[in-house]
Amino acid sequence: MQSEFLLRSRLEQNCLIVETSGYLNNLGGEKIADECRRHIDNGVRHIIIDLKQTKMVNSIGISILIEIIETLNEVKGQLFLTNLDQTIEKTFAIMGLFQYAVKHGSVEEAIAAAASGETRT
Repeated sequence: MQSEFLLRSRLEQNCLIVETSGYLNNLGGEKIADECRRHIDNGVRHIIIDLKQTKMVNSIGISILIEIIETLNEVKGQLFLTNLDQTIEKTFAIMGLFQYAVKHGSVEEAIAAAASGETRT
């Protein structure tokens, strides 16, 4: 089981890119939410969460992602999810997350989608 949750972020082409590593639970979710809120408050409207190094997400982690989506909706923003593990992708689909967030295979695809104005799939 993955233990410590790590997060790295950077701004690229008007997008906040958040790369995660470890188990996305309440602690990891709060780290993501804090980082996203800080950038949303500074005008960022496109957030890409790269879950390449995250293989487990619990219900609290998902609920925090939903909170981020709601915050982005208020400012007419968009959440993009990339590099999803097959199990996480199935879980997100079952939870209906892709009705509100856009999934892509890579960060580069998500950046291009954000630049083109792509919205929910």
